[in-house]
Amino acid sequence: MMISTQQLSDHIAQALLEDVGGGDITAGLVDPGISATATIITRESGVLCGVDFANETFRQIDSACTLTWEAADGDAIAAGQVLCRLSGPARALLTAERTALNFLQLLSGTATIASQYAARVAHTEVKLLDTRKTVPGLRLAQKYAVTCGGCHNHRIGLFDAFLIKENHIAAAGGIREAVAAARDIAPDKPVEIEVENAAELDQALASGADRIMLDNFSLEALRAAVSHTNGRAELEASGNVTDATLVAIAETGVDLISIGALTKHVRALDLSMRLN
Repeated sequence: MMISTQQLSDHIAQALLEDVGGGDITAGLVDPGISATATIITRESGVLCGVDFANETFRQIDSACTLTWEAADGDAIAAGQVLCRLSGPARALLTAERTALNFLQLLSGTATIASQYAARVAHTEVKLLDTRKTVPGLRLAQKYAVTCGGCHNHRIGLFDAFLIKENHIAAAGGIREAVAAARDIAPDKPVEIEVENAAELDQALASGADRIMLDNFSLEALRAAVSHTNGRAELEASGNVTDATLVAIAETGVDLISIGALTKHVRALDLSMRLN
């Protein structure tokens, strides 16, 4: 998952509009001719993410700001580590600080959680996926952070892949009918369908779905589904995925596990900026 230059610029512009509004009156206390240097440090270990977001924040405030990074997106970072050294007009550094740190902290927190989940199942072949349970307006940013942490993206939104769930099946008249309609509407888009039991799994396989989501299956049912499917479709485990259940689910042999907590329950990493 990559973010275009335009998308990045738009993210930052909106965030700065929210924070700076008509002007930073507190930074106005500082003489405009004063220059300063600063450092961004982390107070806890994790995975860094959001370098381009920080760069663009300071650029939009004042292109005279210079940032020199000592770590890159996806790097493991340790408590107390200096991540970036900055220089430029003092007013600009002060004005851009919070917006830049907001992006860095949120995205580093997302990447850190993703890396922790990925490490726990590294002994298996499973891929861990995010979901659409993201902070409104920050989906692309969070999905990028997930990949920095070593996990993978599910569909981006409602437009790039079918995910036919229980209510869709009911409204469309059944599994076979729903999959057939999807092939007719957008034959080039992947089709995934959610099933809740072995009988529905057979219907989904017969319909030719590309991927089948096994919703809240027990470990025994997951193992049986893997054996029964035998590679005819990708199998994705979903529901009740927690720290306590993750490894056991991965070891059933499913291809994918989707985890809303990667983006929904994220805790920001503790970063700070200090003028020297």
